[in-house]
Order: sequence, then structure tokens, then C-alpha cells
Amino acid sequence: MLVSVVVPCMNEEESIPHLVARLEKVVAPYGKRAEILLVDDGSTDGTWAEIEAARKTCSQLRGLRLSANRGHQVALTAGLEAAQGERIFMLDADLQDPPELLGDMMGMMDRGYDVVYGRRSERQGETIFKRATAWVFYRALNAMSDVDIPRDTGDFRLVSRKALDAVLSMPERARFVRGMFAWAGFRQIGIEYCRAPRAMGETKYPLRKMIRFATDAMTAFSTRPLKFATRMSFASLGFSALMMIYVLRSLILYQTAPGWASVVLAISLFSGVQLLTLGILGEYIGRLYIEAKNRPLYFVSEDTRGAETVPLRKLA
Repeated sequence: MLVSVVVPCMNEEESIPHLVARLEKVVAPYGKRAEILLVDDGSTDGTWAEIEAARKTCSQLRGLRLSANRGHQVALTAGLEAAQGERIFMLDADLQDPPELLGDMMGMMDRGYDVVYGRRSERQGETIFKRATAWVFYRALNAMSDVDIPRDTGDFRLVSRKALDAVLSMPERARFVRGMFAWAGFRQIGIEYCRAPRAMGETKYPLRKMIRFATDAMTAFSTRPLKFATRMSFASLGFSALMMIYVLRSLILYQTAPGWASVVLAISLFSGVQLLTLGILGEYIGRLYIEAKNRPLYFVSEDTRGAETVPLRKLA
């Protein structure tokens, strides 16, 4: 198998027919040496029915249905583990990332690269808030991370079997796939493209999930938030020392106690620092708790290939 196309899907009933039609054209030059893997991440609409219908007309297509919704990154991991190609092409089902770039990415990989990722030069159809938060996220992540993660990129990429095997050997549950490929190393290069607006359906990343995703990304690749909490603690001690000097000075020179404003200010500041520090520690402790349970990432409930045994995520 030369190339596998892996697409996680979550409530993409409307997109599946258009997605499969475009992917069929893209993989046509590779014939039987290509496969298309659609992973249904516990959809509640007719996504799985559309995948089964597409399977009847596209012999290269294989569908995997997870037993429950596990999130985009876990669904992507399930597809990557099932992929059998020497080169693996990843994209989302919303078709904002053009599958037609596969040919260009294959050409880049022929030149010896192990990872060819798409870099968004323009993000059409997105709100100013979405573009601003994405801009801040990637720059804040690189500022805090010990790994240089390419900016303005997603999971849209083509990777070699060698790079994929390296990433799949990482057992963590809080998956940040694009960061894991950056950490793995190998020869990588970006290719710029204009990201199209979503043609149909709704985004599967509301603000709540975006915040959770950003938190996972930052805690997965850096201990700097913990160091930041330590620095904040020292800063609060320094501020409290200055406050003490101010209070003593007021008592000696003015024979009066400090006003309520300074008291409220001090209490608010120290409470905020303490809560922030506890929150950061809680994130890391929570990750340790989740990892210690050592549960499989997912279970596959249905496979259009009809295999009796389905792959499960193995954790060391």
C-alpha cells in the first residue's frame, strides 16, 4: 500500500458524499495502492450511514466507527493506527483543507522529507475572533513550549511510515498530534495554501473545546507553566514585602492604619496568585491521574472491512 488517507469525522453527514467524491479523484492515480480511512467519532447524525453507503461505490474506502465520542485527536489516532500505507495523508472532513494538495506533498516527500505539513497563508470564512485566537495560540505555544511547533498549521499533512511509527509509539492520552510530529523530528517542510471556508455543517470546535485543546497542547510539551507559577509566587512575596513596608511607614509617619483599598488589593492579588498556581498544578496532576489509569484510547464498534478483531490502542 503506497498511500493511506485518514479522515476523522464527527457529525459530518452532509460533507461525506462531497468528501469521498473529491478523495476518489485525488487517489485515482494510485489505484489499488491507495486506501481511504474514514473514522466516525461517535457521531449522532447519519455520518456512519453515509460512510457505509460510500463504501458500496468506492472499493478503496474503509470505515471505522468508534464506540463513543473520544475527540478529534483520538479519532485521528485510531485512523493512523489502522492505516497500512507507506505514506499517510491526514485531513479533516469539512474540506477546508484541499485534498488536491496530495500530489504536491507527494512530490515534496519524493525529495526526501518525512513530514510535509500544510501552512495556512490565509484563513477564509473565519471570524476575526477565531483568527486572533489562533494567532495568539501558536505564538504563545511556541513561547512556552520546549519544542518548535510550526505556526499556523493543523493536522493537514503527509507523513512517512517512519515518522508515523515514531509518533504512534508515544503512549500519552492527551493527544496533540501536530505537536507530537514536531517533537519526533525527522526532515520536515511546510507548503502554504489558502484555507477555504466551511462549505456545509458547523464547526466541531466551539470555544470550550478550543480552550481544552490549547491547555492539552501547552501542558503536553512544556513544564514552563509550572515554572511560571513558581515565579508568580516569588513575585507575590515581593509585593507583600513592599506592602508591609508601606503599612509600617504609614503607621510611623501618619499614625494611621492603611485604608480598605490596600487591604482589598492585597487580598485579591494573593488570592488570584494562589488560585492560578493551584490551577496549573491541578492540570498537571490531572494529566498524571489520567495517564496512570492506563485505559485504551478507544474501542472500535464497527469496521466496514468486516474484520472480527478490531485494533485497540495498546499502552505500555
